[in-house]
Amino acid sequence: MARIEARLKKLGITLPNAPVVKANPALVPGVATGNLLFCQGTLGHTNGNFPYLGKVGGKVSVEEAYQSARLCAINHLAQAKTVLGDLDRIVRVVQLVVYVNGVPGFEKAPYVSNGASDLLVEVFGAEKGAMARASLSVSDLIYTAPVETICIFEIRPGKSKRAIKNDKPTAKKKA
Repeated sequence: MARIEARLKKLGITLPNAPVVKANPALVPGVATGNLLFCQGTLGHTNGNFPYLGKVGGKVSVEEAYQSARLCAINHLAQAKTVLGDLDRIVRVVQLVVYVNGVPGFEKAPYVSNGASDLLVEVFGAEKGAMARASLSVSDLIYTAPVETICIFEIRPGKSKRAIKNDKPTAKKKA
């Protein structure tokens, strides 16, 4: 078994299906270019099941939002597996951007963001999981999700799998 997959199993983490935006075939789980993998933004859900919805500091507690951020990180790993085929191609976490849907005046976005950061460090270790991170409190997110994250990984060379089979989007002809 691959090293990262073994680590996930030891942590009791099963990767869900990579989130896919079916309404727009131009949007894929991630894009590998050069030695970087840019993962699409993702919300804290498992295969479309959202355990937490609402504003943090209101309907959703900081602890629940922390768990939602953790689910976001797990979804980034699922995206990486879909695109790369092998999680052991990941060299390190480069950057994590975390958007927290907080009530007005919410100032604990960094605590919520730790849910995603902590998970990535648990999986990759302190050195390879260390990242540049931004934690932003925003006024709203799609579906009233409490958290959305964007992640960039450094990767080893190799052939990436096609994330999903899409036809190229075509422009509509003018009448």
